[in-house]
Formats: sequence, structure tokens, C-alpha cells
Amino acid sequence: MNLATASARFVVWREAVFAYVAPAVCAGAGGVVTGQADLLCAAMTSIAGTSALVAFLLGMWLRQGGIRAIRLGRAASVALAAGFGLGATALAALTAQLLTATTFFADRIRIDLPIAAALAATIITWRWCSIQRKAHG
Repeated sequence: MNLATASARFVVWREAVFAYVAPAVCAGAGGVVTGQADLLCAAMTSIAGTSALVAFLLGMWLRQGGIRAIRLGRAASVALAAGFGLGATALAALTAQLLTATTFFADRIRIDLPIAAALAATIITWRWCSIQRKAHG
């Protein structure tokens, strides 16, 4: 498989839609089962929205050559995924702290944003690495 074929398989909008739907369904189901209306609302907004935004932005950056595929051979997919996951967590935690300090957002986003960002960044990076590895043998 060549690089053009691999890039065609990494469709950012599809990744972003899945990054929204999966946490919305999972957290929403948890909210329904436990009877927590605030979790059900957060599932559709802060949790799924953060996940989709991170997946879209990181996916676009990776697709546009944020990490060159040649360098990927030197770095393990696990290290890249963990690194992007930790970086996204730190940025989301900072953003959540600023939002709760300066706006009317609920305190729960201090937990929702970092966790959603970490999962989305880790999964999108892992998927991108997997496609790149297949393309380069």
C-alpha cells in the first residue's frame, strides 16, 4: 500500500464523528443507568464535544504532515500515542481551569475535558500510526 492509499484511509471527518458518537453513547448510557441527568447532559456536550474537537484538530495536523512518516519508523506507536495523550490532557486541564475560573461552566469540566482529550488524542494517534505503518511496510 502506498502513502496515497494510506492517507485515503485516514479520513478525518469520519474519525471526528466516531470520536463524538462513541463517548456520547457510553457516557450517556452511564447517565441513563445511574439516573444522573448532569452526566447525560455532559455526555452530549463537554465529553463528546471535547473528544470530537481534539480528534479533528489532531487528525488534521497529522494528515497534513505534522509528523513525517519517515520519522515514524524511529518512534514506537505506543510512545507517540502516549505522548499526544499526555499533551492533550495537560492542555485540556489548563483550558478547563481557565474556563471554570473565568466563566459560568460547571466544575465537572475539570474532569470531563482532560479525560476526553486524553482518550481522543491517544486513539487518533494510534489509528494514524497504524495506517502509516501499513503504508510503509
